Amino acid sequence: MHATRIFDILENYKSKYPNKKDALSAKVNGKWVNYSAKDYIDIANYVSYGLLSMGFEPGDKIATVSNNRPEWNFMDMGMMQIGVVHVPIYPTISEMEYKHILKHSEAKIIIVSGVELYEKIKPVVDEVGGLEIYSFDTIEGVKHWTEITEKGKNEEGSELRGKVKLIKDDIKKEDLATIIYTSGTTGLPKGVMLSHWNFMYQVHRIDSFLNVNSNHKALSFLPLCHVLERIGGYVWQYRGLGIYYAESIEKISENIKEIKPQAFITVPRLLERIYDKIIGIGKDLEGAKKNLFFWAVDLGLKYKDHGNSLTYLAKLKIANILIFKKWREALGGNVRLIIAGGAALQPRLARIFWAAGIPVHEGYGLTETAPVIAVNRFKYPELMFGTVGPKLGDEQEIKIAEDGEILFKGPNLMLGYFKDEEKTRETIDEAGWFHTGDIGKMVGNNLKITDRKKEIFKLSTGKYVAPQVVENIFKESLFIEQLMVVGANEKFTAALISPHFEFLHDWCHKKKIKFRDNEDLIENPQVIARYQEEVDFYNKRLGKTEQIKKFELVCEEWTPDNGELSPTLKLKRRFVKEKYKRKLDRIYSK
Repeated sequence: MHATRIFDILENYKSKYPNKKDALSAKVNGKWVNYSAKDYIDIANYVSYGLLSMGFEPGDKIATVSNNRPEWNFMDMGMMQIGVVHVPIYPTISEMEYKHILKHSEAKIIIVSGVELYEKIKPVVDEVGGLEIYSFDTIEGVKHWTEITEKGKNEEGSELRGKVKLIKDDIKKEDLATIIYTSGTTGLPKGVMLSHWNFMYQVHRIDSFLNVNSNHKALSFLPLCHVLERIGGYVWQYRGLGIYYAESIEKISENIKEIKPQAFITVPRLLERIYDKIIGIGKDLEGAKKNLFFWAVDLGLKYKDHGNSLTYLAKLKIANILIFKKWREALGGNVRLIIAGGAALQPRLARIFWAAGIPVHEGYGLTETAPVIAVNRFKYPELMFGTVGPKLGDEQEIKIAEDGEILFKGPNLMLGYFKDEEKTRETIDEAGWFHTGDIGKMVGNNLKITDRKKEIFKLSTGKYVAPQVVENIFKESLFIEQLMVVGANEKFTAALISPHFEFLHDWCHKKKIKFRDNEDLIENPQVIARYQEEVDFYNKRLGKTEQIKKFELVCEEWTPDNGELSPTLKLKRRFVKEKYKRKLDRIYSK
């Protein structure tokens, strides 16, 4: 069968993987609980019957705010089968954003994962009005999601089974499946309308070149409301992989060692943390062991996407046996496929992970493109470090505008912004080209991203600075967790730096530097001098205009919860500028 609608994935299970025992899995009370393909299909059907019995009709909206878990998929597929539109919402957004999304989307019910989110959302729901709350976890006084499936079980033998079939038959691939509200770095989120085919087109294209199969497992930890993790989930399901949901971001390492996955999707920041942790371990080694470790690292950083000499490959074989084997074991020992997206991946990380036998495929896309525009494959030239690879499929078109902006057309382009025709017309021009807001160029058939159009700024000298390029270079430092480059309309480029506090604390301990707290730490002259060394070192790789002339350290780690980062770990530049206005004034008033 040719699956064109999201719920066709369930039919694919019936025909290809009817005996799949671990279609979806999660840890409950310390043990992994598996749901078979049959369980998945049955429960999704109960959701469809239950929702119909509650009066839901095609086009109605249901919002979910949840961690990653099988129940999210049961609700998702149950909605898809009867034309109910799924509105998944990030758990980390502000009260104002929740209020906007719940009102704007016209959701009829909202399903939360547990008591913490319930307590956060209940006041908003009370203010918005007209919404019922359900929960995945058991919360006293709150309707449990199984009330929907129980209604469905009771109705299973009724005419609702036939009604579901009629609705499914009537749903076209171009029909609206979901509205995903973009987190954005400024302003209120916009509702991106995506169809069944927006997703299923990519499922087929990605499926055509995958190196994983139904004997393999995928670990899922990026939020399922993130369009990249969602398309990944559909791909894994269509391919028959067992999907295991990590308990939390903090427990990823533990869960990886337990299930030994062949595949997972991540954002570059997590890969940077893994790399920093490995390098930190190497720095604590002594003598010959330390020399051997950094010999392997230096070798890995020289790895090319093609044309490595026989001498180099012979050395790499030794490095793999002695050092990189342990890196692979730290990721479970079975990884065949890591997809990285959501931000730029440092080319040095791609090099060293590939050298270590850990293939990282950087891709590119936006919520509006559901999301994949381009992705690196397995061999040169379709794998090229420093690019996001060639376009996903022949049906897609990429064009670079005169000002360098990437324009896109393709079957995975959104239907438009929900209830916002004006914004849709601003983004998709009369010729049908979607304006991505990213600046890039083609390197052969591969796309290279250089910056965000809106983020490039001009110094008062008239010179332009692309902040993301500079930020990515400085984030290679073990001392730096995040930084934001500034300088619009100023004489020089500067930065706010959020230190990697765990690493910095270790360094201070070794140097016998005493401090009361992080606020005290960032004012310490020795610490400031050490960061000046880092800035001087990385400035050597930049042109004079881009070099950071002054910086200020901040005493907090930047997170989505604190508001400095979006849920997809992108800098909220406006927020950061307002929060640290005094520090910025100090930089430019000196």
